[in-house]
Amino acid sequence: MPLTREQITQRAAKELRDGFIVNLGIGMPTLVANYVPAGMDIWLQSENGLLGMGPFPSEAEVDADLINAGKQTVTARSGASFFSSADSFAMIRGGHVDLTILGAMQVSQEGDLANWMVPGKLVKGMGGAMDLVAGAKKVIVTMEHVAKGDAAKVVKQCSLPLTGKRCVDMLITDLCVMEMDPDKRRFILTELAPGVTVEEIKKKTEAEFIVSPNLKTVAV
Repeated sequence: MPLTREQITQRAAKELRDGFIVNLGIGMPTLVANYVPAGMDIWLQSENGLLGMGPFPSEAEVDADLINAGKQTVTARSGASFFSSADSFAMIRGGHVDLTILGAMQVSQEGDLANWMVPGKLVKGMGGAMDLVAGAKKVIVTMEHVAKGDAAKVVKQCSLPLTGKRCVDMLITDLCVMEMDPDKRRFILTELAPGVTVEEIKKKTEAEFIVSPNLKTVAV
């Protein structure tokens, strides 16, 4: 059974570590905030100038002036700080973000990322994604494994405009988990969604990849 969006983000949350400064991309990645392990202290950072995002607000807590980079209303945890977007990007570009979790439309076998241009649609730009993939210490992508019509999203070479080259460290999809081997520049298939087979991954993946000898099932 493919993983749900919630299960994908639950698996991504297992990569969080105590004390991490983490930036969550727009869309599915924002759900990771709901699955921070109990007792873990992490600091969520937003490109528009907030360090210390709390959980999404209840209806009574909504403050229209307190938003994340995706224009969603958020809360601020105790000890949070507010600053200009220039300071926020300086934090990202200076290598002070430990982990970023982003969505994607395509990921290449070498870890190239395309996640900002939607064919045929007017877009305002890639936002902070280009800075995040260059400045964050670890980049995780969460996405569905194939696009509508079963078009491959894990490809030999991205056909869409790139956000960054050789930047993706881990890929978590509804079918599997893959981790980049930095020397071979190929993803290693390390975990399968319950009931999913290696043959199914091969059928739905255009990219070359390596199958781990210690292949596990995603714990959900």
